[in-house]
Amino acid sequence: MIRVAVAGAGRMGKAIAHGLDSQPDMVLAGIWGRGDDLDALVTNADVVVDFSLPEATDLVVDTAVRHGKSLVCGVSGLDEARLGKIEDGAKLVPVVYDRNMSLGIAVLDRLVSEAAASLGKDFEIEISEVHHVHKVDAPSGTALKLGEAIAKARGEEGTGSIRFESERRGEVPGDHEVVMRSPTERLTFAHSVTTRQVFVDGAIRAARWVVGRPAGLYRMADVLFAD
Repeated sequence: MIRVAVAGAGRMGKAIAHGLDSQPDMVLAGIWGRGDDLDALVTNADVVVDFSLPEATDLVVDTAVRHGKSLVCGVSGLDEARLGKIEDGAKLVPVVYDRNMSLGIAVLDRLVSEAAASLGKDFEIEISEVHHVHKVDAPSGTALKLGEAIAKARGEEGTGSIRFESERRGEVPGDHEVVMRSPTERLTFAHSVTTRQVFVDGAIRAARWVVGRPAGLYRMADVLFAD
């Protein structure tokens, strides 16, 4: 039985805790919120799933490393220093970090990378995304993730050749579209989230996968395609 500690008592943390109820091989070790003893919680877990806040990430990483526990981190909006903290932690324990825990986005990331590498730089690329009005960052972390994957596949240093478009309306959980266009043809990839449950499902799958792995920094693509 895999014991899962959830860091973050907000909506996502509670949703993950609820999602564990239907997993026959997993059990909730507890949920960490402000004022709770994180060390005590992590001690009794096999893996920590972090959906807290950026300012708590350092503490969660340090605690997971100190106790030698696997870590899944889906916190968005991390700056370079906190990303560096995750990278350092991954040298000592297995860590799955991704800006989007959706299984579909992991597949999309792989597909657009392969297409970009095959089509080359003659194709113009546009990435558009639509999210709810409460989302403040634009482009979204997922759009940037897709752009970085495409740039890497084309051998480009950055995403300067890629056009990004962002829209904020209603309560849209997240829509992303990648268009690759030449003077003679157009190739379109799209992904839509109908419920935030997809992020819960992805995080739980990552938590199951990462336990017992060697230390290292993994992505959702590894969870889906590494084995």
